[in-house]
Amino acid sequence: MDVTKMLTDLRQEREQIEEAITTLERLASGRGKRRGRPPLWLAEAKKRTDAQTRTALPAGKLKTNSAAAKASAN
Repeated sequence: MDVTKMLTDLRQEREQIEEAITTLERLASGRGKRRGRPPLWLAEAKKRTDAQTRTALPAGKLKTNSAAAKASAN
């Protein structure tokens, strides 16, 4: 087992890991609040999730179960 070869391999791996860490740090620091309109795919996904959370009642219609509300409607 050649110790010097193992050391050179480990040093190369360390350099690669340090480069990867530096790159990820740059990417993370460059992200701030985005400006402008969201991408189309994001806007469509939001519309789909909003539509799923809404109720199926038409606008202006409320569900009432009380007898008084039914009597006043007639």
